[in-house]
Amino acid sequence: MASISVPMPGVQPAPRPKLAEYLRWSVDHKIIGVQYMATAFFFFIIGGALAMLVRWELLTPALDASGTGSAYNSLFTMHATIMIFMWIIPMFAGFGNYIVPLQLGAKDMAFPWLNAFAFWLLPPAGVLFLLGYFVGPAETGWTAYPPLSVLFSGDGQTLWAISIHIAGVSSILGAINFIVTIKNMRPEGMGWFQMPLFAWAVLATAIIQILATPFLAGGLTLLILDRVAGTAFFDPSRGGDVLVWQNVFWFYSHPAVYLMVVPGMGILSEVLSIHSRKPVFGYKMVALSSIALALIGFTVWAHHMFTSLTPQLRVPFMITSFIIAVPTGIKIFSWIATLWGGKIRFTAAMLFSIGFLSQFVIGGITGMMLGAIPVDIHLHDTYFVVSHFHFVLFGGSVFAIYAGIYHWWPKITGRMMNEFWGRVHFAITYVAFFFTFFPMHLAGMQGMPRRVAEYAPEFQTLNVIISISAFVLGISTFIILANMIWAIYRGKVAGPNPWRALTLEWQTSSPPPAYNFKGTPIPFDDPYGYGTEAANAYLAAMEELMTPAAQLKSGRSAGPASASPEPVAGD
Repeated sequence: MASISVPMPGVQPAPRPKLAEYLRWSVDHKIIGVQYMATAFFFFIIGGALAMLVRWELLTPALDASGTGSAYNSLFTMHATIMIFMWIIPMFAGFGNYIVPLQLGAKDMAFPWLNAFAFWLLPPAGVLFLLGYFVGPAETGWTAYPPLSVLFSGDGQTLWAISIHIAGVSSILGAINFIVTIKNMRPEGMGWFQMPLFAWAVLATAIIQILATPFLAGGLTLLILDRVAGTAFFDPSRGGDVLVWQNVFWFYSHPAVYLMVVPGMGILSEVLSIHSRKPVFGYKMVALSSIALALIGFTVWAHHMFTSLTPQLRVPFMITSFIIAVPTGIKIFSWIATLWGGKIRFTAAMLFSIGFLSQFVIGGITGMMLGAIPVDIHLHDTYFVVSHFHFVLFGGSVFAIYAGIYHWWPKITGRMMNEFWGRVHFAITYVAFFFTFFPMHLAGMQGMPRRVAEYAPEFQTLNVIISISAFVLGISTFIILANMIWAIYRGKVAGPNPWRALTLEWQTSSPPPAYNFKGTPIPFDDPYGYGTEAANAYLAAMEELMTPAAQLKSGRSAGPASASPEPVAGD
């Protein structure tokens, strides 16, 4: 049984920052975290609108809504690029910035100025993406394969490459900050295996960013030189090699899949344990599997190139593609075991986490199918591939983001979101997502190619189902936006620890004050040790110290009274 560690006394909740504070330079990791998340959500709306235009075009087999093939090409190119580089990756960076220092009991990130600089590289990158529409937008897909991206795309393709370059620099600087913070700023009593699993996930993600992003930067530099300086690195008519780009691009971009998934897995570990009142099953294996994903992810890049590889080079990458399923499988079975026998509360955060678990498994199974050489060659560049990666990146990453918002919104704002509308949001999103992307498996297996505006008439019925479901999925986004706005002004005051969690971010006020804690907080020995007498004693001590009466006794202003947390079963 873990020993009882009494937390530090609570502090007065910080006043809600004014809007102007989020629009200017700040070195407070909490402000920066919100800046990342707000910017990412803005681009999520733009990327989602582009997706709606893609599905509008595909309602009929003819080229009609978008007008020209080039316009359609730019739609799916900009949609995919924005969703990856300006939505999912920055959103997880926002969660990491806000939550990781709090989970470590730190006052801030290790390098606050560098943290702010990394964020402020992102808005210019996003603006450059969108400026492409004024000079001829990129239209070569998010993979930007030469020679299309060198010879047959407008000046917007150059802006596309420059903007991703800038976003990559932001990613590298943020990763350096996370690694130093996690290594050096843990409090006394928090060893590596007492660290919350979300922090482990952010650490694994940062390792990928530092090791992989320079390869993409190198490839983008060569691409820009080919476009503006007359070089011929990727121009086959002048001795260039297009396969060099494919290797460099995928050496970054397959590990980058885990940039977009591993932080979501960290969120899942937090939510499933807290909302089921169960310790994480196999904590050490879950933590180490995040590092395994980060490292093994560098050995599988060429499975994206089975159709362009010589046969003898395909088999090793097929084997590594199967091996990387092992650490993912460890996590999935650990999560299921965590839920088994737990006192589950079906909060919105929990529902989206379970939704992640079910949808991501489908994405993982289809990923194993595509990792098999003959299956991949047959299904390459069909809608089966589109379905697969959306089950991973929407059914996985976006569901995890929603879970994280519902889970940490009370900590960030001091207010509770509306659980009824959170459940409505989940139900609509889950069903609409499934009927948007699962039928793509069928269309792909029947031979419908991806990246086409005109298709054979026999695919129209499936495409109508997909498009109507996609429109419903897009509309569902406004439910969570409305819920967030409502919660800010009308939501119940959350109190410091509405979920009665054991990790340190819940051992300070909501929202946290400047520098987060008064003194150095003392972590509980097991951050997921729910259901023990020691955990109950720790929570009771923390709740007593965070009461207004205790704060007044210690000479601090108590601030506004907080609503009492709802009782949690299983404590």
